Amino acid sequence: MEKYILYARKSTDTEDKQVLSIDAQLAELRKFARDNKLVVIDELIEKRTAKMPGRPIFNSMIKRIENNEANGILAWHPDRLARNSIDGGQIIYLLDQTSLNYLRFPVFQFENTSQGKFMLSIMFGQSKYYVDNLSENTKRGLRARVRNGDFPSQAPFGYLNDSRTKTIVVDKQYSPLVKELFDIYARGDRTMTDIADFLRKNGAITSGGKLFKDDKVKSILQNPFYYGHFLYNGELHEGRHTPIISKALYDKVQQVIETRGHTQKQTKPTTPFLGLLRCAGCGMGITSETKTKTQKNGNFHSWTYYRCSRKKRAVKCIEPPIREKDLLPQLSELLGEYEMADKVFSFMTDKMAQDKQVESVGNISVLDDLRTQIAKLNAKQKILLDSYLDQDIDRQTFLTKKSEILSEKKSLEESLANLQTNQFVWLEPMRSWLEIAKSICYLRENDDLDGQKDVLSEIFGLNLFLSNKTLTQTPNGASPKTTFRKGAESGFCLWQELKILNQKIARKGEDLDFYSEMVRMRGLEPPCYK
Repeated sequence: MEKYILYARKSTDTEDKQVLSIDAQLAELRKFARDNKLVVIDELIEKRTAKMPGRPIFNSMIKRIENNEANGILAWHPDRLARNSIDGGQIIYLLDQTSLNYLRFPVFQFENTSQGKFMLSIMFGQSKYYVDNLSENTKRGLRARVRNGDFPSQAPFGYLNDSRTKTIVVDKQYSPLVKELFDIYARGDRTMTDIADFLRKNGAITSGGKLFKDDKVKSILQNPFYYGHFLYNGELHEGRHTPIISKALYDKVQQVIETRGHTQKQTKPTTPFLGLLRCAGCGMGITSETKTKTQKNGNFHSWTYYRCSRKKRAVKCIEPPIREKDLLPQLSELLGEYEMADKVFSFMTDKMAQDKQVESVGNISVLDDLRTQIAKLNAKQKILLDSYLDQDIDRQTFLTKKSEILSEKKSLEESLANLQTNQFVWLEPMRSWLEIAKSICYLRENDDLDGQKDVLSEIFGLNLFLSNKTLTQTPNGASPKTTFRKGAESGFCLWQELKILNQKIARKGEDLDFYSEMVRMRGLEPPCYK
């Protein structure tokens, strides 16, 4: 007796794009069974691709046939049963073993003979060829898109896939968040968890509709797509999409990831000047403590003291503590030595405008040099590709060298673009310094202690000391220049020249000759961009 299992299959892959839907297959197969008076004992539906073996429903059908529950299969076409050599061979083997006697297809005539099995094997081979050829064509098309600078996959967070133009465009809603999270992490005081919390608070979710976790945040921070390149099959390519961040910011984030990893979130000290002062006796940091007292009448009093942390156990520090109310006037008075008068500020602003005109002439040679370096890298990239095609180097060497060239070229291109669009970027540090110096008066008048600490740290770094309840810049009689941290001497000299100018103005009155003298002094000339 002929007993059939009806098998219908359709996957979401491109290979089955033109195949009837499951419902349409069932309708046609049921009608075919009625017209031919076939006995169908079960209907099996599978929504999996057949280009790889391992379909669970197909395998269960094979086992039932081996157990003699059925001896025939009813399907729409042979390619519904197999698109790979293993499953196709399994069907033909069952026919040889007589476990499977009947195969019926509405669109294909099969007879269980040697010639019929030969024709069936040809149909299975044709199905496999169709899948393999489709895969090759798809990969060839993807490689062409990659060569054109198009990322052939789903757009990362901060971008969108434009179905109309088949390109990737910037997501106006979330791209500012991407830029901000790179800026935040580049500071080096935030963890991956902090960034994930930042994204959640701003309502951002993954493409799968889930909240961001640490591993997803790290994949964003390490994705070169955001500065204009992309990885495909382990190879770095130049993209045509619009970058969200600069290569310089990306490199800075990678340094933070490598050197700091998951940093601990810093908490703001309860007292304003912690981390600024050191003990003149032993060199340890100055800490603070608050003492409280409640009187019998219920009045509550508190006093804040700054004292040596005494972390150097080998040294018995004898420096006494100082009350905060006694320390604050000393800090304010020291800061007042570096205030900038309005007339000095105006003169310096005018001087910068003059320097801007002179500097524009000198940038021409820098632009030419950058263009030459980029052209050399393009030539190197072409030579590298030729060497790889001629099989002079292996693929791994090619990929490594190509990545190095593209990374260096991207940095040079950004430098070129920055210099072309903003040739006077060197003015910004000087303008910022002038604004800070001018703001000192406001910070003192309004008792902005946090602002005062920031400026004092800018001027002195960690070179302010407490010696016998007195604020000093010279522990143990050392010179300020010799005690300043490496790289800070030029900045310190800048502030020192301003202090000297203030002293001259106090002695002789405001005179523009003094301002000109200040500009000529070391440290006050604007740095050349070159």
